[in-house]
Amino acid sequence: MSRIVVNPSLCDRCGECVAACPFGALSLRNDTVDVSDQCRLCLVCTRRCPRGAILLVKEKADGAGVSDVRTGVTGMRSGANKVEVLRDSARGIMVFAEYHGGRFEPVTYELIGKALELAGKVGDNVVCVAAGESVLEPARELLHYGVDKVLVYDAPELRYFVAPAYTEILEDAIRRVKPGVLLIGATPLGRSLAPRVAVRFRTGLTADCTILDIRPDGELVQTRPAFGGNIMATIVTRETRPQMATVRYKVMKRAERRPVPSGDLEEVTLSGSPGGTLARIREHLNRIKVISDSPLPKTESIADAEVIVAVGRGVRSDKDLPMFERLAERLGGVLACSRPLVEKGWFPASRQVGLSGRTVRPKLYIACGISGAIQHAAGMSESEVIIAINQDRNAQIFDVAHYGIVGDMYEIVPELLRLFSA
Repeated sequence: MSRIVVNPSLCDRCGECVAACPFGALSLRNDTVDVSDQCRLCLVCTRRCPRGAILLVKEKADGAGVSDVRTGVTGMRSGANKVEVLRDSARGIMVFAEYHGGRFEPVTYELIGKALELAGKVGDNVVCVAAGESVLEPARELLHYGVDKVLVYDAPELRYFVAPAYTEILEDAIRRVKPGVLLIGATPLGRSLAPRVAVRFRTGLTADCTILDIRPDGELVQTRPAFGGNIMATIVTRETRPQMATVRYKVMKRAERRPVPSGDLEEVTLSGSPGGTLARIREHLNRIKVISDSPLPKTESIADAEVIVAVGRGVRSDKDLPMFERLAERLGGVLACSRPLVEKGWFPASRQVGLSGRTVRPKLYIACGISGAIQHAAGMSESEVIIAINQDRNAQIFDVAHYGIVGDMYEIVPELLRLFSA
């Protein structure tokens, strides 16, 4: 357990910490600063105090205050079942390569592409972590994408994704590598795993990033939509490591496969001794029972489509949708929509493009009657070619479109259908 304490011998009651606290947890009282239960341990006050009078104290179970408990591993410290990577010892970028169903999730290759870009700016290396049953041979494929090393955890116990068990795997990998940055796909599995790892390492996590950059000192600049997409928040993790971010599929540019593999592949043998990583994984597995392992039926995803025709609020009636469906079919694509049409019940949520739907990156995106609010644009702006059709020449969609057609889509789409059927 941790808490904020104020050293009265150093505090001069200047009030800077009180003004800086975003939760209103600090107040001036008598000869010191009082810390209320509203404190969320954000540590803003510790950085703003000009005299260094405010400290974060970590306590043992008996309440005795301790600054840290050394693990004996260089660059690491731990306590209360949590581990920390010390900032000065953290280097490199780690990518969690999500593997199941006999393949790596496509977002893995996009994370590698971004990791290579970031690493090139600061001269760091890129390490992938692959875990699962019979994952050793498939993991060799990752060496064709320019990574420096692939750590492979191949064990029967990892056949199924069990979040606590995979957290043990990533803890072991981070202990070995001590990366400055850890990237995880914003898949259902990744969204379950990433927060557990962040808590284990007492570090920050930015979810659903759309832009990543890195400063010369290795500080990761993470940008993501916030407040329903109305603003773009830029976040940095100044003190703790690794700096963690999850990234949606189709947001980053995919790494290119190289004909000749490079880098090293290391198969990690887990310790089965009492208290070892494998022993802890088995303890987690003993708490669950697999009742079925039948794969879910494959469904068509708009995220994989090369051509998308998307419709929005400009559609007058659901009876008009077949016209747009025919246009999508003529182009060999799929029909998608913006959020208002899902709310009307005209489309399932799986067909929605945007922050609360799917992020897409097709070769061709045709937006019909879509205003182009940031919530939608954030989910499709990286498409190779964007064509927008809208009666309002001031619609926001034209800000992201490569080609714009101002006019009535009920006149324009039939003309396109005739053109493509000729």
